[in-house]
Amino acid sequence: MSIAATDMDALRVGVAQRFGMRKRLSLAVPGLILLYLTYIFFAFDIPGVASRARPENAAVLLGDFWSYKTHVTRDNRTGAVTTAIEGERKGEYPEGTAPDWVTLGEMTRIDLPGGAEVRYLPTGIAALSIPDFGDMAIAPEGRAIAVTLPEGMDQPDWMSMSKNRVSINHGDWRFAMTPSKAETFRYQAGWELFFFTLDSPFHGKSLGELITLATSGTAVVPDRSNLSAMMHDFWTNKMWRHSDVFWAMGETVLMAFLGTMGAGLIAFPLAFFAASNFTPARWLRLGLRRVFDLFRGIDGLIWTVILSRAFGPGPLTGALAILMTDTGTFGKTFSEALENIDGKQVEGVQSTGANAPQRMRFGVIPQIAPVILSQLLYYLESNTRSATVIGALVGGGIGLLLTQAIITQKDWEEVSYYMVLIVLTVMLLDSLSGWVRRRIIKG
Repeated sequence: MSIAATDMDALRVGVAQRFGMRKRLSLAVPGLILLYLTYIFFAFDIPGVASRARPENAAVLLGDFWSYKTHVTRDNRTGAVTTAIEGERKGEYPEGTAPDWVTLGEMTRIDLPGGAEVRYLPTGIAALSIPDFGDMAIAPEGRAIAVTLPEGMDQPDWMSMSKNRVSINHGDWRFAMTPSKAETFRYQAGWELFFFTLDSPFHGKSLGELITLATSGTAVVPDRSNLSAMMHDFWTNKMWRHSDVFWAMGETVLMAFLGTMGAGLIAFPLAFFAASNFTPARWLRLGLRRVFDLFRGIDGLIWTVILSRAFGPGPLTGALAILMTDTGTFGKTFSEALENIDGKQVEGVQSTGANAPQRMRFGVIPQIAPVILSQLLYYLESNTRSATVIGALVGGGIGLLLTQAIITQKDWEEVSYYMVLIVLTVMLLDSLSGWVRRRIIKG
């Protein structure tokens, strides 16, 4: 069968047009994406954000995650010198004692990294010796601060001065003076006093010494074994509040568990009424599906705000907020799982003379159980993270402690502690849910 010349020409033109359209389309799509990214660049003021960025602040924050600072403070009015971890009373060294890099006396000398030194003189002057810069003196004069720089030296960029405040930031140590006090901060790696506070007899002992005391040592605390005393001092640590933190973490997990499992219990029976192969009444199916859309369409944080107005703050409010959102999500996924079951398996059970509940139990449930279990376990892990944020709003769980630590911007190592604990909890739940899946689904 031959093709006419005119038809061949038309075919060539048509093919050329199609290839040309595809070529233009392949160029247009990247062009539109580039145009959209250009719009985002200016709409979100990326140049302004870059100009306002302060990477040094982020570096200080990250450094605080894994380090602590010791405050050596002199009251300029009384001359009293105190030394405290993170500047807290709970971490204050007993009177007359200090770390080995602080020498107390009529003149207090503070040895700092890099060979720097700060001396609190009896006259109220703070004398600083900084390598590669020289000796300088800082002293309060009424409501102002007087600074004497080394001869021939200008104010360095790591030093800021105003009429009533002088601040020096040298990385691993800082110094600040106001008319009322002088403070020297020394940063050191680790989470100091994490296990035992200064008033504990176990503070400052090595791991080997602690093991020896726990197993065979003479009792340090009367009427209590050393191991029991160690556990007590750790659990009641006033700086890190381990008992409060672990209770709050348990409250967060409980909030997630109640919300997730409660939503599953409510959504499971309702899903049968929302599945087309179980409920012929169209109005009932559509009505239930719109209810599910309503519940899952409103974010859990919005439900938290609404429910906290109705029931007040607390962990139960957070659990109800999770329950509301997950009921909608589970209702949709469970009903879709029911609509996709194999009808032949149900017919096989029916052929044995089984009644309706028995058909559900042996023909339907085994097919959808893996889906339901996977959804419940996955959302339990996810809701543990969500419960942290919700807890910050309703005043419950680890979220409240995390928010308080962030707001104070004082002890970022505590923020790091809470974050590590949350991640470890999620990892534990992931391992536990994997074990449950293997035990129930695979046998």
